[in-house]
Amino acid sequence: MKHRLLAWLIPHLIFYIYFFLSRTIRWEFVGERYQPACKPYILSFWHARILMMGYAYKGWNGSMLISNHRDGTFISGALDLMGLGKHTSRGSSNKGGARAFLKMIRLARQGHSLGITPDGPKGPVEIVQPGTVQLAKKSGLPLRAVCYASKRHWRVKSWDRFYIPKPFTRGVFVIGAPVYVGNDDAETLCLFQKAMDDVQIQADGYFS
Repeated sequence: MKHRLLAWLIPHLIFYIYFFLSRTIRWEFVGERYQPACKPYILSFWHARILMMGYAYKGWNGSMLISNHRDGTFISGALDLMGLGKHTSRGSSNKGGARAFLKMIRLARQGHSLGITPDGPKGPVEIVQPGTVQLAKKSGLPLRAVCYASKRHWRVKSWDRFYIPKPFTRGVFVIGAPVYVGNDDAETLCLFQKAMDDVQIQADGYFS
């Protein structure tokens, strides 16, 4: 009973925080904004910056990879409320990962975009994992780094230092150019790590 209550309450709380922040922050965009008609790609953002992604990706028809951990259940529920959970794939490295991976490849071949946190669900923080490149390779989709930041924010004392923008401030989404998988997986991994680092540096320094 308690778990069911939390499974309902926490996603709604996350959604209400997201809704409040999306209405009270003046958001700007750097880079090509998402359009439902755009060519599919793999949306990639750090685990700490998931809260406001629904604002930049309204109408998104992709599949978001969410872990099978309890926290993943809360995140999945919140994404449903934001309209981003239609094709959610649940899995992690030690439970359901292969099944979720195959589901995402199937959806990509049907024309859907994909969404991942390349350092989730446990880290190392802000380090792209090799599975990110494998997903791009098997799906045939380019990777695209996205990061948001705000002039004022909080950082939670969690493993990823979860990022929460403060209300009534300015915010920015930085959307990087597509990164295509080459013949050398290690080289692609390095290139995409740089792409993720670059959008974060640009977003975090935007209001400095």
